[in-house]
Amino acid sequence: MRLRRALASLSALVAAALVVPLTSAPAQANTSEPVVFVHGFAGKSGQFSTMTSDFKANGYSDNQLHVFGYNSFRSNATIAGQLSDYIDGVLASTGASKVDIVTHSMGGLSSRYYLKNLGGTARVDDWVSLGGPNNGTAIAGFCSFLITSCKEMRAGSSFLNQLNSGDPTPGNVSYTTFRSPCDLVINPVSSTILSGADNRKTACLGHIGMISNGGVIDAVRNVVR
Repeated sequence: MRLRRALASLSALVAAALVVPLTSAPAQANTSEPVVFVHGFAGKSGQFSTMTSDFKANGYSDNQLHVFGYNSFRSNATIAGQLSDYIDGVLASTGASKVDIVTHSMGGLSSRYYLKNLGGTARVDDWVSLGGPNNGTAIAGFCSFLITSCKEMRAGSSFLNQLNSGDPTPGNVSYTTFRSPCDLVINPVSSTILSGADNRKTACLGHIGMISNGGVIDAVRNVVR
């Protein structure tokens, strides 16, 4: 009987020891900055749904992901002012001191104006451009006679000349651009390249396809994290 009780006690101790390693520490919260996504000309906030879903699956909370929408027909300077107010709201609601900005196409121009002219460098940690017409695109000529933002996207426009004068990547901000060799909207494709930025080339992707491509999303997430 004594031997049986001793064996039972030993079994209980072993079982308890085996349970302990299975008890994991509480998961740590993602402390990355909130991310503000900015769509391109005639774009929609929903275009970032694949990317935001991926970010959530990799530890970001809803409160860390914010998609800024705007009227594409207005001047990028006007849009930049609206973006400034939007980011102030994100910072106030989250308690963060800075945000990361991920942009597609023309969204890169208003956000760059915000950084350069509206004090944005003090509020932004990382800035990312996907297929941005940073030095203009020939396709903008088709709508430049009607729409202010199109006129601003033409190579050599007064807007771009001012934006690219001096330091095109100002402040203590990490700048990254992505360009696709198969992008038919940004012409030339090299327009996306910015001096002072980490300029990356993707696989052969369409202009819109860059936003939802898994490889690009992984790279963007690694940049901002």
